[in-house]
Amino acid sequence: MGGSRLNPEPARRVLAEMGPVLTQVFGMAEGLVCCTRKGDAQEVLVETQGRPVSPDDEIRVVDDDGREVPPGEIGELICRGPYTIRGYYRAEEHNRVAFTADGFYRTGDLVRLHPSGNLVIEGRKKDLINRGGEKISAEEVENLILAHPAVLNAAVVAMPDPVLGERACAYAVLHPGAALTLESLTGFLEEKRIAKFKLPERLELATEFPLSPFGKVSKQKLVEIISAKLAAEQQAHRSTTA
Repeated sequence: MGGSRLNPEPARRVLAEMGPVLTQVFGMAEGLVCCTRKGDAQEVLVETQGRPVSPDDEIRVVDDDGREVPPGEIGELICRGPYTIRGYYRAEEHNRVAFTADGFYRTGDLVRLHPSGNLVIEGRKKDLINRGGEKISAEEVENLILAHPAVLNAAVVAMPDPVLGERACAYAVLHPGAALTLESLTGFLEEKRIAKFKLPERLELATEFPLSPFGKVSKQKLVEIISAKLAAEQQAHRSTTA
């Protein structure tokens, strides 16, 4: 499995119905490739996206200031190795941002180190929701929503807010015949002990999600949809109170 993170729930179903045949792969065109291995514990196969394929690959998980974060904490993955590029061709200005002074490539991927030493992909830096200065990993919340028995698929995006800048909006595709409200969803998430500031503040139900040309959920389109909907609601409110 590669291309996008395989969430734990479908991963467990694969192992239950097909046996230990699952390999998770994570990599990038710029170089680094990681994968789980045959013989890894079920927890590792289900929860992680592997470890580097070469013993000469170097990886670090760092904060916004470039300091390594403790194992288990979320940070940006930076990497250096024998098959990772040293720079983009004729792009000096971009390279100053994309690489550290000592040659590590800034992937833009948010990860944490699993106790096994494998990487767990938590999303992209640009997929963070900035709620009044508090950062919310959309993928972290999505994974918890996907555990809800009514939910077939989920996406969490930033919706504009005049006070906090951004708030979290959850989109959900439900199983046939299922029902879900924002109140029941947040109650379910609170049972998972999620921090209150990470709770979605709006729920939008959909029959399907818009897809990018690569077949992934187009979060940009979802942001455009909810932004337009909020603008229309605000305009309607101003019209009724005028």
